[in-house]
Amino acid sequence: MSYRTHSGSVYHIRYHFVWRPKYRRPALVKAISSRLETLLHEKVTELGGSVLVLEIQPDHVHLFIEMPPKWAPAQIAYRVKGYTSHVLRHEFPWLKSRLPSLWSRSYYVGTAEEVSEKTIRQYIEAQKGK
Repeated sequence: MSYRTHSGSVYHIRYHFVWRPKYRRPALVKAISSRLETLLHEKVTELGGSVLVLEIQPDHVHLFIEMPPKWAPAQIAYRVKGYTSHVLRHEFPWLKSRLPSLWSRSYYVGTAEEVSEKTIRQYIEAQKGK
């Protein structure tokens, strides 16, 4: 397991985000998909994180990232989706006429763990006697 450090903290926080275009339209193809990939890497890096896995399907995005603890999942989704929507709709004007907004408001986020809840509970309980 690799740990990272940031402003006095040591962390290993990984999120799996999934979101889709408005109305689940298959708009993420060809040049848009390629540009979206670049933009996602840029924004996640700007926020201090790293992209572990990225998969762009015509009608949804899977983004698996590691982020510092200063960002809540809702903030990450807001910033990543807002930035990519703004840039893509500017660079591909036809998206404005096809979709009132690029992304739907909803998204999925889950955390990835390398140790189970049971292991953490046992570790904490074992600390009592020390």
